[in-house]
Amino acid sequence: MPAASRERAILAGLDIKGRGPRRPGSAPESDDFDIDESVDELAVLAESAGASVIERLVQSREAPEAATLIGSGKLEELVQRVQATRADVVIFDRDLSPTQLRNLERALDCRVVDRTQLILDIFARRARTREGQLQVELAQLNYLLPRLTGRGIEMSRLGGGIGTRGPGETQLETDRRKISGRIKKIEDDLESVRAGRSVQRRQRQAVPLATIGLVGYTNAGKSTLFNRLTGSGVLADARMFATLDPTVRQFLLASNRRVLLSDTVGFIRNLPTTLVRAFRATLEEVTEASLLLHVVDVSADMAHAYVEHVTAVLREIGAEGTPQILVLNKLDMLPPGESTETARARILGVSAAAATVAVSAKTGAGIPELMARVDELLPVDPLSRVTLHIPHTDGAAIHLVHEYARVIQRTDKGEYVEIVAETPESVLKQLTQFRADAP
Repeated sequence: MPAASRERAILAGLDIKGRGPRRPGSAPESDDFDIDESVDELAVLAESAGASVIERLVQSREAPEAATLIGSGKLEELVQRVQATRADVVIFDRDLSPTQLRNLERALDCRVVDRTQLILDIFARRARTREGQLQVELAQLNYLLPRLTGRGIEMSRLGGGIGTRGPGETQLETDRRKISGRIKKIEDDLESVRAGRSVQRRQRQAVPLATIGLVGYTNAGKSTLFNRLTGSGVLADARMFATLDPTVRQFLLASNRRVLLSDTVGFIRNLPTTLVRAFRATLEEVTEASLLLHVVDVSADMAHAYVEHVTAVLREIGAEGTPQILVLNKLDMLPPGESTETARARILGVSAAAATVAVSAKTGAGIPELMARVDELLPVDPLSRVTLHIPHTDGAAIHLVHEYARVIQRTDKGEYVEIVAETPESVLKQLTQFRADAP
């Protein structure tokens, strides 16, 4: 987006002083992040949404101020900065209550967006499939519903901008009853989509290929790794949440086993609960996986915290017990002088994970080691070389062999075709009647 057309944004953060230590084993909170790094992440999110960050403001307080979050003195300073810079929007690095949002908009006389609304806006830009668009709209309407009071001007305003995309003008102008009705309609539509996804999953499970799920903090390089392993052309760039809709592709392991690889949306600290709930169908690809590749940007200063946040989300959706390989990605971007072992210790701390592989999805370094580790940890589905006699009329069985086994030789013999193939045990169970070499 050209710089001239970008919205001018001021970022506002709140640094809470005097916090007690986090309870061991508890999920990381937003305040576990250094305020500078937290605002840096907000800046990346803002730029992903099409904004140009012109200033940053951070307030240090013992506790958030109930009416305006940042207090009257800092608010006055913010008002002056908005007027001096002619900012289009002020983006807060925290969720704002409906009261805080209303008070800030009145004082600043410009659009005010909190962290959740910014993330929802990015999701609205990224959604491509019908399911993704429905999920984003559901999350936005659930966010909007308690914030209708006192925002009549904002709700009826035409135009674009961060925080105004998504459900559209019709939903923004409606009242609570109509929005509630729309939410119910979307939930019904999503149930239909989920039913279709369940049918697709059952069809896949009819030939039970193992599914590998890619998870990780947003911008960790999951889509680049997905493309490297599968040869696909999934969008991969440095913007947060560049991949939103789930993608599933097959690829072949060194053992000749076919597996399914699922690329999912990146996680982020304080991922809005409305999104976690709305994207239940997408996250089912994670909960159904036989193995998770937890991708982490090894060059990120906050990599250790990112691993903790992803682990917390996996625990929330019930996937913490799934076998994992921690993939330390972006080796090509390691700081000068830092070795792979030093980076591993920095990310994992004193407790080194047993299944850890260092790679560069961009250059291909470490990919063979990753493939070998996947072969080791996936549920066993041994290969057997068999000879099959399948009638020419049974096209489904012939297709099954060519799709899920490694065909070594095929010979047409009268009424049947003879196929010699290395076949996974799960597939062979469906072909037993055609075995010519059965004991």
